This record gives sequence, structure tokens and C-alpha cells, in this order.
Amino acid sequence: MRTRTREPQTLGGAGTLGRMARILAARNIDPGTVVAASVGAPEPYAPLDALRAAVLPRYRDAVADHPQVLAWCREVAAQAVAPGIGARRQVATGPSLLMAGVVGAGKTHQAYGALRALVGAGVGVRWRATTAADLYAELRPRVGADTERELAAVSRVPLLILDDLGAAKASEWTEEITYRLVNRRYNHLLPTLITTNLRISDLRTYVGDRVASRLTQMTSRVEFEPVDRRRIRAA
Repeated sequence: MRTRTREPQTLGGAGTLGRMARILAARNIDPGTVVAASVGAPEPYAPLDALRAAVLPRYRDAVADHPQVLAWCREVAAQAVAPGIGARRQVATGPSLLMAGVVGAGKTHQAYGALRALVGAGVGVRWRATTAADLYAELRPRVGADTERELAAVSRVPLLILDDLGAAKASEWTEEITYRLVNRRYNHLLPTLITTNLRISDLRTYVGDRVASRLTQMTSRVEFEPVDRRRIRAA
């Protein structure tokens, strides 16, 4: 039997590459870590473009300018590691940041801006963003859903934005979920950006002593000025 050999086949043109980029962005996969042959595409797909496609429209152009947030970005970037020789450095471990302030103070904007700053600095980031309320809704037991697997996925992602901690109604169940999430990230030194409308001094009452203790050790804390920037812009 003879084996027929064929010349190496190249991937499709710009349309195919564009579709691949959109798929990777939807899955929060850094295109910089994917090697693909291409024709007529001298420039690689820009990681910032992939990030922009995956981020919520309101925060696609967010810029981090708070000194403590920028300091956090530098520290996380400094701890990024390359998974192999010649590979792009990836966020692996690092400190976490707790941003507290009134509604509209700009905490979520700063969180997404920090994400963009890391990618803009050339660091690969596997990330996920969710509000605490949405996370609890996704993890409530229901037929056909593997909520334990979902919790594990959120707990293990290298960079997590946990928005509006303290906005959902507190219960023993939400306290347990928050503890399991924070405890895993605490133990594995996974960087987490947490925002809350509660005062830091009031957060312990909501999350409980076990979570508050871990947050105290794993995070730097930023208290924003009590100004609702949304109202100022709308005025």
C-alpha cells in the first residue's frame, strides 16, 4: 500500500483568522499562546483586541489610574511566569486587591482597567469576571447543572474579578460559597480583584470571620472617595 504525501496546508485567510480570534476571545484564551500558520497575515492578532472583544462594552476602554491599582498591576506582572522556553509570560500567582467605596465611585472601571494594563504590558491573562450576585445565582443547585464543577472553575482561574461583594442578600449558603471561593484562592495565591460597596469595617459582618480573616491577609485595600462619579457625569 502506498501512502500519499501532501504538502502542508495553511489555515484560511483573514476571515478564518477573525473567526478564530472571536472564538478564543469568547473563551478568554490569549491568542498569543496559540500558534497558527497563516497566509498574508504578517502581524499577529493583538491581545488587546481579543481582550476588548471579551470585556463588557461599558468597560472595553477602561483605564486604571489609581496609584494603588497600578502598583498592584506591577506586582502581579512581576510575578508572571512563562510556561515554557520562548513562551509568553502568564499571570500565575500574586497579591489580591480589595476596592471599597460608594456606588459609582469607579471601582469596576479600575478593575477592568487593571486587566487591560496587564495585557497591555505583554502579560498573558486567563481571567473571569462576575458579580457576586450573578455567581450565587449560577451556583444555586438545580437539575442538570454541575454547580460544584462551576465553582471549581471560578476558584481556579488565574485572575478573577469579583464585583459587588456584599450587594446580594446574605445567608448561610452565600457565606459558605464565598468562603470556599476565597479560601481556595487564598491557599493557591491566585490574584483576585474584589470590589464592594460596603465599608471595609462593615465587610466582616457580611462575609463572616473566616472570609474576613483571609481577605485581610491576601489583599491590599483601597478605599475610594465617597463620590458617585456616575451622577457627576450625568449632571
